[in-house]
Amino acid sequence: MHYKLDGRRAVLCDSMVEWSAWYEVADRRVAETWIDDVRISTVFLGLDHNPVPGADPALFETMVFADDTTHEMRRYFIWEEAEAGHAEMAELIRAEMEAAQVQATQAWAKVYERIKA
Repeated sequence: MHYKLDGRRAVLCDSMVEWSAWYEVADRRVAETWIDDVRISTVFLGLDHNPVPGADPALFETMVFADDTTHEMRRYFIWEEAEAGHAEMAELIRAEMEAAQVQATQAWAKVYERIKA
């Protein structure tokens, strides 16, 4: 299924033509934060990326990039969840930086270890 944004609300498209016309010019960015050399990006995907049949669609995605590598990805159903997830990821990195007195890349490595544990 294909979705587009109506403001901050995801709505189903009636056709692939409608979706592709919207997608071509859409501003899909929810948020982008740089902390030193670590980039946190949250976007609207336009397609359901949830592999679980019957579950809420995963239409938004937050990704963390450090050292030119994607390190973490989280997906969300609605804009507000995506905003909150983005803010949470940024706060995790900032808190680790402050606690350890390190740069963002080092802080991210520690946060990533905890997330994957």
